[in-house]
Amino acid sequence: MARGVLDRNHRVGTAQIPSMGYDYTCPSTQTYPFQWNWDSAFHAIALSRYDPIRAQAEVSTLLAARRPSGFLPHMVLWQEEFRARAANEFTIVLDSSGWRSATVQPPVLPLAVERVWRASGDDQWLDGVLPDLMQAMHWWSIHRDAAKTGLLTTFQPDESGLDMSPKYDVLLAIPENADGADSHGVPAGIAARWHVAMRELFAAYDPQGAGRDPDEDLTRCGVFAWQDVLVNSIYANSASALARLLTERQHPDAATSWHQTAAGTTAALLRDCWEPLSGAFYDTYVSASQGESASACTQARVLTATSLFPLILEDLPSDVAARLVAHLTDESEFWLPYPVPSVAATERSFDPDFASDAIFRGSSWVNLNWYLCEGLRMHGYHDVGNELTRRTRSMVALSGLRECYNPYDGSGHGAREFSWSSLVLDMQ
Repeated sequence: MARGVLDRNHRVGTAQIPSMGYDYTCPSTQTYPFQWNWDSAFHAIALSRYDPIRAQAEVSTLLAARRPSGFLPHMVLWQEEFRARAANEFTIVLDSSGWRSATVQPPVLPLAVERVWRASGDDQWLDGVLPDLMQAMHWWSIHRDAAKTGLLTTFQPDESGLDMSPKYDVLLAIPENADGADSHGVPAGIAARWHVAMRELFAAYDPQGAGRDPDEDLTRCGVFAWQDVLVNSIYANSASALARLLTERQHPDAATSWHQTAAGTTAALLRDCWEPLSGAFYDTYVSASQGESASACTQARVLTATSLFPLILEDLPSDVAARLVAHLTDESEFWLPYPVPSVAATERSFDPDFASDAIFRGSSWVNLNWYLCEGLRMHGYHDVGNELTRRTRSMVALSGLRECYNPYDGSGHGAREFSWSSLVLDMQ
């Protein structure tokens, strides 16, 4: 089933602008026909299980979309006929090229490159992509940690990949109450309000609509400056993967530098995002009222799957890991029949039925489960990791490869034949 979806979603061709070939897997032929950043990394990981050559092409095609600065876009619109649709349907802003988004997504790619290389054993391919990969990772440290706090900043919700998560409601003015609600009390109109809020962000960042410079520091705008636990955890995890690759290819100084980057990000997450009373991590943000010069950030106290994500950090203290696992296995919060819900069941914003038509507000996602399984095993929680793997595979077997799933009954939500749910191929 998973291999069939990956094959049906395979896209190969030559773009006119830019003039280059492409070979990638779209997330969904009907809903998401473009190349997406972290999606492609997940596709490459799944493909490495049975077709490492195609996995290499997935990675190389994504890296070909880099800007000279190293910026790697959230979306790559290789086919010209899809570009107008992307701008209209997905509330995105493009850079001046007209075929790349001006936004990023979590840097999963170094971990994907490691998996693909270990599957293929192709040193020549690895040596060819390593310089581009390092440049893409350096872009984050240069352009998204300008203050050198150790934490990266995102400038709009979709840069985390978690678009409509309720943790962002505080800065997007998404109301807790609205006309109409489902049986869980979830207000209607959230998705529509989110799209309005995103357009307001775009207007603040690019008032002339000329195409935004992705390398620009948007903190000065004072509208959305967010330190996301998931983004920073993935960055640190990928920095460790990059360090391992550099060690393998005999670049010890560069490897040491990336190991230090991973450790520094972990330390910053513990310093600014760990909340010891609740035993969870929370994103931080600078609100417009605090101003550009504010040194203190506010924690967004919404318990989401993000709160557990530092489990993927190899040097996370064992006592902190134990408290995160306690949340994960709490049947009132995350340990539902088909875990892990993207929002804890104890939160007012929890939407298990997808009633709000807004993603990452309660559904379970295979990519989040895949990462959490990796973290559980890394810290010795093999039984929990094995059970999460079993339930995830059962969920996919029940409803097919869907974008996300109801955490109570495993029914599918969102797009059908959704490629990154093929990560079940890598969940053993």
